[in-house]
Amino acid sequence: MEAKAKATYVRISPRKVKIVLDLIRKQPADKAVAILKYTPKAACEPVSKVLKSAMANAENNLNMDVSRLYVAEAHVAPGPILKRIQPRAQGRAYRINKRTSHITLVLREMED
Repeated sequence: MEAKAKATYVRISPRKVKIVLDLIRKQPADKAVAILKYTPKAACEPVSKVLKSAMANAENNLNMDVSRLYVAEAHVAPGPILKRIQPRAQGRAYRINKRTSHITLVLREMED
């Protein structure tokens, strides 16, 4: 049995989110919450929300023991890119890509 949670269209680059997900992959859920709390990265806030949502899904929907959960899968996929224009000198325009992410976490119970 596994509990999933997903956050879509998060306004942060997938590259930045991947760094944070690599920290919590294969960790116990309570330890992953602590890691996210004390890691000074912008991506920690949305990832923490997804993790807490997955833990709540496991507890309330699937009757899983929260103390035995671990982060089985953690991945990020790129979402749509918001394309913006930055005016530059001599009438030129540079493109700014504001990237979005789809964050997915899967929690499973540890075997004895």
